[in-house]
Amino acid sequence: MKTCLVPAHFSYNEDMSDALSKSRYISAVQCVKMLWLKDHMPEVFDDSYLNQAVFDAGNEVGDLAMGLFGAYTEVPYGDLNEMIRMTKRLIQKKTKVICEASFCHDGLFCSVDILKNKCGKHVELYEVKSSSHIHDIYLDDIAFQVCVLQQCGYQVDKACLVYIDSTYERIGELDLSQLFRIADLSDLVFAKQAEVEANIEVFRAVLRGHEEPECELGAYCFSPYACGFFPCCSRHLERPNVFDLSAVQLRTKLQYYRKGLITFQDLYEADCLPSGAKLQAEMELTDQSEHIEAEKIVEYLQNITYPLYYLDFESFQPPVPLYDRSYPFEQIPFQYSLHYQKRKNGRLYHKEFLAYPYADPRRAIAEQLCADIPKDVCVLAYNMSYEKSRISRLAELFPDLGEHLLMIRSHIVDLITPFQKKWFYRKAMHGSYSIKAVLPALFPDDPELDYHHLAEIHNGAEASAMFQKMRLMDQDTLEESRGYLLKYCELDTYAMVKILQKLQETGKGAKRK
Repeated sequence: MKTCLVPAHFSYNEDMSDALSKSRYISAVQCVKMLWLKDHMPEVFDDSYLNQAVFDAGNEVGDLAMGLFGAYTEVPYGDLNEMIRMTKRLIQKKTKVICEASFCHDGLFCSVDILKNKCGKHVELYEVKSSSHIHDIYLDDIAFQVCVLQQCGYQVDKACLVYIDSTYERIGELDLSQLFRIADLSDLVFAKQAEVEANIEVFRAVLRGHEEPECELGAYCFSPYACGFFPCCSRHLERPNVFDLSAVQLRTKLQYYRKGLITFQDLYEADCLPSGAKLQAEMELTDQSEHIEAEKIVEYLQNITYPLYYLDFESFQPPVPLYDRSYPFEQIPFQYSLHYQKRKNGRLYHKEFLAYPYADPRRAIAEQLCADIPKDVCVLAYNMSYEKSRISRLAELFPDLGEHLLMIRSHIVDLITPFQKKWFYRKAMHGSYSIKAVLPALFPDDPELDYHHLAEIHNGAEASAMFQKMRLMDQDTLEESRGYLLKYCELDTYAMVKILQKLQETGKGAKRK
């Protein structure tokens, strides 16, 4: 089952400039300007807003769900006309379950994830989502499919959503009946049919228009899906602006925007910003490049003792649980990097762990963690809640290692604190306290500390995606990929070493004064 973002125009011999596929319809439900830009100005779309891992997860879950009702026949993705013709043949042959069943009427096109053919023009429709919740946009998705099938002359007896039960714990073989929930949304989507038909007329008129629609920036620029056209639609705003504020909720940003508080000057003069965001705006508007609260940094450094261990995990979140005693979307740690020093300013040592992708990595990573980190030493992490939650779960899974693991957890100190609280802030951080913003702000000209200089993997999302792909790699490619992962994770903990050194230099300077 393949995710098709924007299908090509259909190859009938009529004017199809206002054709609507399901994906186009959903885009327009979110924002009609998105629909128009996809069709008329696709080149301004910012690909960085796409999350390939989400699409891959959707395809994986969709492929698995095909077997939910037993034997099935899949319509291969390809030429749309051939998909439609094959669907008709399968229905006429009374095939009971058809996946990717494809339909078109008057320029409206959809592929149904799972179609139950009840014969006599009666069908049941099942839309599959790699989500553990029912979102409103799914109703629009299913309602459009119902509309297309009804216009093709079919009686939709039932319209359902298939989604993931996040409480399912895998024990032994995967149980599809436990993994998936089926919600009968028939009444809700049937009630939306008049709305769908009205929307179709509006959306077709938008597609036929030659002028870019005027749409005010709003919550729909970010929800239910992040829009890759936002940079284009916000191009008229001065930079930086309200949407560049860090650590401010989107809802609050939109409230400021609607009040006309758009530039940092507007926001600063209105005196409406929380302290962290106010500092960001103030420094953007002045020549000040650095803000340091040295006494608080000195107090923070008193929590750090030696020997000192710098720890960073990498994990992945398979929507379908791969291992016994794991849940859908559970964070599965597969790697860590560990720098350590026996004394302050002492020699720097490094250890690391990286699982192979063929088996559950959790026992091995827990054992190695206990071997590499003594029970009673200070451990430094950047945004420690992530590392603490991974360790807590490992302790829950492996009670024989639990005491040691929880001792490690109890000694973790968070390196993010001085930056999150803005005790150490530089303009170049642009309001962010993530390590990817802090590191280049502290060491702007050090290629050794530049994530962009790494090959293939530059952030945690890419690391997670790489590990998941390794299951399908040949041995040479796998070993090469392991090298990329090891270098990336090692930089994460080496960066922590350098950041702490910078804080210690700042604290030492404060004491001299």
